[in-house]
Amino acid sequence: MRVENWLYNIFPGILLLLNLSCTSKDETSNNQIKLPAGFKISVYAENIPNARSMELSESGILFVSTRTAGNVYALIDNDKNFKVDEVITIASGLDMPNGVALKDGDLYVAEVSRVIKFPQIETNLRNSPSFTIVRNDFPTARSHGWKFIKFGPDEKLYIPVGAPCNICLSEDPRFASIMRMNANGSELEIYSHGVRNTVGFDWHPLTKDLWFTDNGRDMLGDNIPPDELNRAPEIGLHFGYPFLHGRNILDPEFASQSDTSNYSKPVQELGPHVAALGMEFYTGNMFPEDYRNQIFIAEHGSWNRSKKIGYRISLVRLNGNEAISYEPFAEGWLQGESVSGRPVDVEQMPDGSLLISDDFANAIYRITYER
Repeated sequence: MRVENWLYNIFPGILLLLNLSCTSKDETSNNQIKLPAGFKISVYAENIPNARSMELSESGILFVSTRTAGNVYALIDNDKNFKVDEVITIASGLDMPNGVALKDGDLYVAEVSRVIKFPQIETNLRNSPSFTIVRNDFPTARSHGWKFIKFGPDEKLYIPVGAPCNICLSEDPRFASIMRMNANGSELEIYSHGVRNTVGFDWHPLTKDLWFTDNGRDMLGDNIPPDELNRAPEIGLHFGYPFLHGRNILDPEFASQSDTSNYSKPVQELGPHVAALGMEFYTGNMFPEDYRNQIFIAEHGSWNRSKKIGYRISLVRLNGNEAISYEPFAEGWLQGESVSGRPVDVEQMPDGSLLISDDFANAIYRITYER
């Protein structure tokens, strides 16, 4: 075994941070993260255990969720030099608090079976903030029970409920869906059906249509089914699970139970088992113009494939509502079969740079572009 591979297996987070520090200065042979010309990556925050979903406040405080750690953090860059100076744990001991969202100064956090709210969080960061329960009647199943949440253009909070299994047909219609409700928890309804497990969605900046990633089922082999990028322009659409996967892969157990011709097909089939999680439309001014309104996707990486894939940031380019390309944007967290990072979420900063969370290296990175 090569020495550097051994070190990556033992100290993945440390060596990744060393590599990234080199990347922020210049392009060198030691650079592990490959980006298009003109782009650079640097460490924005480190030692953030199990960093998952992110939400940036107007004042610049970054709220970061976790899944296994059970914590929610507030990250503060006091001197505005794009390096976090202070990390505050505002909540701990929560049940898979994967989702965070802000509205009117309140921080919403999604656990497995409930959504809680920390009122006026920025004025209470250091005061052991208390929370109120917005709604606590979501299913308790832990398989795909962690939730990404976000407020839509309609000011409703969108909340997925993942399938409670690898592949099954549940009697509870809330499973394998995207739901939405008012900020106070009222008028909960199912927005989209047939969604196995989405951990990232965003709205097109021009059309305001909902787009989301979805993780395909396991145990059909290395190369099928694909993960998906979907578009849901209206309420009530069904995206195939558990009957149909990708555009045309019939499930061997469930396809015969439904007319699969009626289901909405993905805009883009993503890599098989790449674990596509957070996604965001780019609307900033830092990157070249041809990146505007295009989609960045965090691919967390395969867990049960014989040869690992994913572990990168990918880019889907659109022409209207059609995908015209699907390509790597930032990669290098996977070297052979050695893993040094697992991207989870993407968050745009006001200056147009992108933040990337990594729950493997416990870090958050910042990608910039210099003309």
